[in-house]
Amino acid sequence: MITSLVHVVAGQHAGGCQDDSERTSTVLTTAQPSDRPQVATTSPHRPLVLCAAAMAVLGVISGLGLVIDERLVMGEPVWLKPFKFAASFSLYATTLTWMIGQVQRWRRTLWWLGTVTVFGFVLPEIAAITFQAVRGVRSHFNFSTQLDEIVFAVMGGAAYLGWLLTFALGVFLLFQPRTDRSMAWAIPLGVAISLAGMSIGYLMTAPTAEQAQALDAGIAITTIGAHSVGGLDGGAGAPVTGWSAETGDLRVAHFVGLHALQVLPLLAIALRLLARRFAVLREAATRTGLVIVAALGYAGLTGLLVWQAQRGQPLTRPDQLTLSVAGALVAAVAICSAGVTALTARRARNGQTPVVGAIRDPLTSVAG
Repeated sequence: MITSLVHVVAGQHAGGCQDDSERTSTVLTTAQPSDRPQVATTSPHRPLVLCAAAMAVLGVISGLGLVIDERLVMGEPVWLKPFKFAASFSLYATTLTWMIGQVQRWRRTLWWLGTVTVFGFVLPEIAAITFQAVRGVRSHFNFSTQLDEIVFAVMGGAAYLGWLLTFALGVFLLFQPRTDRSMAWAIPLGVAISLAGMSIGYLMTAPTAEQAQALDAGIAITTIGAHSVGGLDGGAGAPVTGWSAETGDLRVAHFVGLHALQVLPLLAIALRLLARRFAVLREAATRTGLVIVAALGYAGLTGLLVWQAQRGQPLTRPDQLTLSVAGALVAAVAICSAGVTALTARRARNGQTPVVGAIRDPLTSVAG
């Protein structure tokens, strides 16, 4: 059922453009997705480019801090959080630079959205985190002093604005014309899952059961919120990521969900490159269907990681139920992928699905 639905969607999407050379001019004048390679149509977004470079530099500085600064905060090196956030923001800014560089509509609007993202989201967030690292105190969930409360409030406001801006960027990117069919699905689905990953951060800001009891009793506490479930933050964690090895950790799902923004477009690019070697991937419907299946599987993985964390299980110590659900998810993705490939191949043999040919698509060397 799922395979058929994905195939129908992919096939209908593919049907918007015919491969007949006589109709090429007509296709290029519509807003329907085509199979031409993605090429930048605008100059690089300078604020985002500079932001990505600045975050890379901060990542190097924070990396040096990890080596020479022995201070610890909640059991972690004080410079670990700036290092991780700088790397993530550099990747985020680079991704948005590439996406905005593809646009043909609403260029000015997207330029301003990208600029506000830099100055309203990325810079305030990373500045607050770095400021607290310099002070040697915790940045997240810290209500020890009024200054700490203000810093965390700034971070929360920036994160909320970042969610709204990413949503707006996704909407404008969704309606861009003449994109590769699989990429036309990869970008909005990647944005949607990334927004869900961002939203997981708000689960961490809610008081734990113990914190809620203390607040109800009028007891002043210095920490409100946590990323750990079933234990306290600051226990033994994995190298680099710091993800808890003792309790559930919402940061795992947060991380995985966020980076759908990169994973799904990269998958679309990879499938397009593999079409040079594998004939079945030259069919636009096949690549589109595989991207949709991958997105559903990725969303399922993100949800599974949230569920595992909420049950207090570390990533590295899942119980039998978690393993069973994970196995079922992998099997479902594999079956749907095989089904999409088989169905599109059969329809191509029957002449029902357009196949990317050598004339229309320079990425393939043999006509379909």
